[in-house]
Amino acid sequence: MSDGDEEPAETEADSIVTEFEERLESASQAVEAAETEADLDEVEATLEAIGADLEDADIPVPEPEDEDEEPTDPTEELEDELSDLEDAVADKRGPYGEDVIEAIEDVQSTITDTRWAEEGENELVPGVQDFLDTTAEILDADFGKAVPDPEELSVTLGTVADAVAEAEYDADEDAETIASLLDATDTLASAVDSATAWTDLEIRERLDREGFYEPLEGAKHKDFPPEWSALKTWQQRGNVEMVVLLLDLMGDTDYITRHCIEALEYMGDEAGVDALTDLANRRNLNAIDAIGKIGAESGVSAVEGHAESGRTPELQARAITALGAIGDESTTGTVADQLVADSERVRTAATRALGMIGDTRAIDPLADVLGDVDEENSVRASAAWALCQIGTEDALSAAAEYADASSYLIEAEAAKAADALGLEDEDDSEDPDDAEQAAAEEDSDEAAA
Repeated sequence: MSDGDEEPAETEADSIVTEFEERLESASQAVEAAETEADLDEVEATLEAIGADLEDADIPVPEPEDEDEEPTDPTEELEDELSDLEDAVADKRGPYGEDVIEAIEDVQSTITDTRWAEEGENELVPGVQDFLDTTAEILDADFGKAVPDPEELSVTLGTVADAVAEAEYDADEDAETIASLLDATDTLASAVDSATAWTDLEIRERLDREGFYEPLEGAKHKDFPPEWSALKTWQQRGNVEMVVLLLDLMGDTDYITRHCIEALEYMGDEAGVDALTDLANRRNLNAIDAIGKIGAESGVSAVEGHAESGRTPELQARAITALGAIGDESTTGTVADQLVADSERVRTAATRALGMIGDTRAIDPLADVLGDVDEENSVRASAAWALCQIGTEDALSAAAEYADASSYLIEAEAAKAADALGLEDEDDSEDPDDAEQAAAEEDSDEAAA
């Protein structure tokens, strides 16, 4: 038997829910009966009032009869009904002149943003011309003739959209006219969609139309696939554009991707960095290597993120090496931070990259690595090599201190540094003699004069 205290709350909740349901039912009938925008405005105001009252109402959630059941919140059910009615009002509104303009602008964007095959540009003309003729009759205007030029077609369609805007159609009084314009625009959109876009062509047909296979015309080629033969010729000619074209269209093939990367690396043209960057962003190690070997500063952004926190030590080390090959001193800090990385492979790459960059700010960090007896000898030797590469007196002095190290590699680099310092001393000692000889020759010349 139910607790007597719960009965009033349950009855009160039922009463509140029933009241809201009746109001929503009345609003639903009003939506069905609405014939004008003004009618829909009234219904919308009614729904807003119901929503406000529902938000303020505190409807108790009844306990389910079965303990295993989830309680049903009557407020949520009422809110769902209200939302459905709001959607019904929105669906019943319009159409408006603005809808026609928006539809025309969508077609304009499709025409200008799509790369069309040559026949596709011609296929656009009949559909656009039919639209111009239809809308000219509806709007009592003359929109001219369509031409096989996407930009010109877009401009012409813009004049139609402007004419619709100037007409200021009323959703109630001009409903039939607006509907006719929307039908014409739908037909136009279908015609444009059926025109041949560049992407509709087969890959080899696209390559052929771009002239990619031109090197193979009248020549014998033994390589398979034929794209490789053509690629090698474009590589020899230094044509980055053709290599990138092949990469774009057939880059889903590892074989083609590898050879395209090799070609871009061989040519060493900065124009190939963008295509390589896309691959580097997908952690393609060969692309990262190629960016480094091209050596353009524009490649820094493509690899620096991997150098800071590569997914694997190999990825991080290759990216660091690429930064070293590029040699941009702005990356010195990024590379130096990896001198304390967990991976020996990464630390070695960082030391050598600092030597390749040649920034004197790296001297102290490299000297610290060289002096760390707990560090791996291979890393310390790389630090000594890097100091020799930087080549200033401070860098060479730091390396030369380890001529008696326990590692042959370290000792060898230290000896190179010491030799370099000795040569500098010899050069300095010869300077006074050179000056005296030059002075004597100058005096002799003056006496002869």
